[in-house]
Amino acid sequence: MRAFAFYLVLLLAMPLAALAVVLPANVYRAQGIAAPDCDGPLQVLIFAVPATLIYGAGTLLAYRAGRRFHRLVAFLCLSVALATVPNIAEAVHELYRNAADGECRG
Repeated sequence: MRAFAFYLVLLLAMPLAALAVVLPANVYRAQGIAAPDCDGPLQVLIFAVPATLIYGAGTLLAYRAGRRFHRLVAFLCLSVALATVPNIAEAVHELYRNAADGECRG
C-alpha cells in the first residue's frame, strides 16, 4: 500500500513538474519584448520548487529500495528534478535583475 501511495504522489505531481519545466521566467522576453515581468518568476517558483522537492525525495526513496524497477524510477525522478533546476535558476536570476534595476516595486 505504501508503494502505491508513493507512485500515486509521483503521478499526481507530473502536471506540476510539466508546468515547472515549460513556464518561462519572463513571458515578455520569451516573446522578444525587452520588458520586466514582475510576477513571472514567482509563478515559475510556485511550481518548480515543490516539483523539485517531490521528485528529489522520490529519487532518494526509490533508489534506496534497490531493485531494478526502483532504480529505473529513481533515474526518471532524478531526470524530472534536474529538468526543473535551470528554470529555477532563471527565475531567481530574473528576480535579482528586477530588484537591481529598481523595477517591480509595488
